[in-house]
Amino acid sequence: MVRRRSRLRAVSGRTARPPWLAAACAAAIVLGAGLSSAEAPSSVPADILAAFARPAQRPSATKDDARQVALGRALFFDTRLSGDGSLSCASCHDPQLGFADGVPLGSGIAGTRLPRHTPALWNLAWGRTFFWDGRATSLESQSTGPIENPAEMGAKIEDVVARLEADAEMRAAFAAAFPERPVVDAVNLTRALAAFERTLVSPETRFDRFVAGERDALTTDELAGFRLFIGKAGCVNCHSGWRFTDEAFHDIGLPGDDRGRGATLGLPAADHAFKTPSLRELAWTAPYMHDGSLATLEEVVAHYEQGIVERPTLSADLPRPLTLTEEERRQLVAFLGTLSSEDPPRPASLPPHVEQGPGGAGAVSVSTVRQAGKRFAPDHVRIRAGEGLTVINDDTRTHNVRVDDPRLTFSSGAQEPGDRVILSFDEPGLFLVTCGIHPEMRLTVEVAPQNGK
Repeated sequence: MVRRRSRLRAVSGRTARPPWLAAACAAAIVLGAGLSSAEAPSSVPADILAAFARPAQRPSATKDDARQVALGRALFFDTRLSGDGSLSCASCHDPQLGFADGVPLGSGIAGTRLPRHTPALWNLAWGRTFFWDGRATSLESQSTGPIENPAEMGAKIEDVVARLEADAEMRAAFAAAFPERPVVDAVNLTRALAAFERTLVSPETRFDRFVAGERDALTTDELAGFRLFIGKAGCVNCHSGWRFTDEAFHDIGLPGDDRGRGATLGLPAADHAFKTPSLRELAWTAPYMHDGSLATLEEVVAHYEQGIVERPTLSADLPRPLTLTEEERRQLVAFLGTLSSEDPPRPASLPPHVEQGPGGAGAVSVSTVRQAGKRFAPDHVRIRAGEGLTVINDDTRTHNVRVDDPRLTFSSGAQEPGDRVILSFDEPGLFLVTCGIHPEMRLTVEVAPQNGK
């Protein structure tokens, strides 16, 4: 059977920025405008603090199954997942090191030096994409990457499954964890690993207590560093929300020829762009950056002041120029320390929560969607099959409009500020439109039949 693909077309062009764009400013501007250096800690506006509040629930595709989590934990520490039986997931993602490895570049099977720094695994339940270049779109698909990578764990998934299936205790554990399909196979293996990894929620810190109302939880210098973070230093442009990441990909001017997200998307405009790492538990996960090149937080701050390599793909969210005083540098680093546990962290737990998928109430019938502040506006629309939906980039950033769906695939290429993309869907149904560079940008499109209601 031949599947008919929906028709999408992209048209690039320039359009003038509307007058309302100034009002649709980024979170950094909104947050930074609310504080002044003269304010006392108790006067921090509630709306600013709310932007950093820890969630009460953890998103999850399904309610946690304790048996799946237990199996995933066992598999995470099992060296049979590697080709020669020498490595487990925990070999690189050490719980005592914040689920990282504490070195600039780790080693894979047979001591092979890896090309990128090992990222920490905190709060992945909220993730949109995984790996530094975002090439995996789920924890399940991510888990097989290191296992089958010849430079990392160097195994073949069928061999791993055979070794586990030969173990009677493992067969029983898989059967208990997946009673609806009690087999040892790659699908259940990845489901179990993902179930465990979704439980790795970073612990509450002093900053969380400050946000929750304990105004003396931060020192004067730490509070001043917070103000710098959301104001002059512009860190919040990318490190936003309670996890301190916008889930997007940015070229921050580090030297090197690693194309990062650009290679994954086949998009030169995203060259040298890497995923914004969370700042949670960063005191325990040094060194920093995708290449592990910066050993301390002081070096990280210095990079943004004077270490940026100039090139056309630099992120529009970089604060340029940035000049801090010695006191401001010290205060900024002091604040960053409040995002980490006082002692080596242990995973916290939050109640499970089923995240609502696209669709449902709230769709509006429009023919134009705008992009500003790394958001689609509106973000839930309804059109008829065959009608055009224009997406206008009113942002200061480069975007990449895309549809990744079993029914169709589409990528606009580099959509520069002022460019417009016109989408047209032939088939009715529900579609998700995202940005390949800023995956938190999500547009739900309900396509009604051409002659339907």
